[in-house]
Amino acid sequence: MATDVLTGPSIIGTATRTRVYKNFIDGEWVEASTGQTFENRNPADTRDVVGIFQRSGKADVDAAIAAAKRAFARWRLIPAPRRAEMIYRAAEMLFERKEEYARDMTREMGKILKETRGDVQEAVDTAYYMAGEGRRMFGPTTPSELPNKFAMAVRQPIGVCGMITPWNFPMAIPSWKLLPALVCGNTCVIKPAQDTPLSTFNLVRVLSDAGLPRGVVNIVTGFGSEVGTPITEHADVRAISLTGSSAVGRIVGTTAAKSFKHCSLELGGKNPMIVLDDANLDLAIEGGIWGGFGTTGQRCTATSRIIVQKGIYGDFVERYVERAKALKVGDGVDETVEMGPAINENQLKTDLSYVDIGKAEGARLKCGGNRLDKGEYQNGYFVEPTVFVDVDRKMRIAQEEIFGPVVSIIPCDDLEDAIEIANGIEYGLSSALYTKDVNKAFTAMRDLDAGITYINAPTIGAEVHLPFGGVKQTGNGHREGGLGAIDFFSEWKSIYVDYSDRLQKAQIDRAD
Repeated sequence: MATDVLTGPSIIGTATRTRVYKNFIDGEWVEASTGQTFENRNPADTRDVVGIFQRSGKADVDAAIAAAKRAFARWRLIPAPRRAEMIYRAAEMLFERKEEYARDMTREMGKILKETRGDVQEAVDTAYYMAGEGRRMFGPTTPSELPNKFAMAVRQPIGVCGMITPWNFPMAIPSWKLLPALVCGNTCVIKPAQDTPLSTFNLVRVLSDAGLPRGVVNIVTGFGSEVGTPITEHADVRAISLTGSSAVGRIVGTTAAKSFKHCSLELGGKNPMIVLDDANLDLAIEGGIWGGFGTTGQRCTATSRIIVQKGIYGDFVERYVERAKALKVGDGVDETVEMGPAINENQLKTDLSYVDIGKAEGARLKCGGNRLDKGEYQNGYFVEPTVFVDVDRKMRIAQEEIFGPVVSIIPCDDLEDAIEIANGIEYGLSSALYTKDVNKAFTAMRDLDAGITYINAPTIGAEVHLPFGGVKQTGNGHREGGLGAIDFFSEWKSIYVDYSDRLQKAQIDRAD
């Protein structure tokens, strides 16, 4: 993995010259109690050590949760508009540091600078949006069924929230979790992915610089079983938010259920893009390329299945494959590069294993399928953009999440057949349809079994003010983004004020 301790030389210098990052607990940067660390290396050039991070254990998690619990007693009493002002200041700082943080992100996780700038911008946008929510913690006021009685509901914070975040959007996704939790009055302990801790550190540093009191946000780095599991199991953590695989989500959800924690799971995807005969073909091809190979296909919303009506199938395949072959692969710091490396060696091996699976299943490999390991690629985890055609809907490459630059193109008869193919998987995150027929567009919006549907756009590109999440094995019903995040990170309390000066009994004291 990009975080393994490798034996090769560092192009940065000796370990003593590589920056060591510490955990952030109770407002202080502290070393792990274990005394152990791990390296974060650049997946485009594994000789480049981005930083050395703490390999933490249960004692560090316990200390962070204890700090968050102490801070909650004070933080929950700060008015929401005041909490929001700090988040607004953080948005301004993030925007000022956007280029610096984008370059850090490209170096630690590989995606191209245009995308990492977008990742930081998404955190900026989330901060601006959630800052506004500080003055919109609305609850209903409603007439009582009894005279001289007032009824309303208010939002209240939950308490200490644990967060486990992935490596593919290492600042945007932490912002989706931290910022709504904070504006609602919660305190947080976050474990970033071990492949990309620096970007989450940069976000937490900004929040600290913006004035958050000590203990309100704590960051503990390390590996899943050593840090993530203790966070999930801790009795003082009252909410867990995970973005990860469906397999890990089952474990986290089961563990959280034992102590009745709030639990938000945003998990896998195998997203379909339907292209009908009447589609704008140029638009569909560009959308499919961006959806399939953006972030090296390492998105839960990646366009990994393209379902094409038979009338245009041959033309689409020819042009799509030609466009995929022309993509420039390389180090994301090069502004001319269009696709970066896989995040680590394990993911690279997964990508290549699915190439073998697709061949064995009888799909036709039209381009790619090989590791790039010569010349400028020799020290990174690079793979060619890969396209399979004539894929059967039941093949593993059409059913299972690969999380890499491997796209399956599947023929279909008509819209009804396309929707059946699209829905015939265990996931239900994102979906797309390219057509000029408004009737077909509305049919797809109704019938596609997914949490997100795009018309004449690829399956990627969420906006922060709308709910984000999926159905089936993509999640457990909660949503990130917009009001969905506020709903998850707050509790409803119903309040009744009786000013009649006598005992009134609801459902009993009625005039009729």
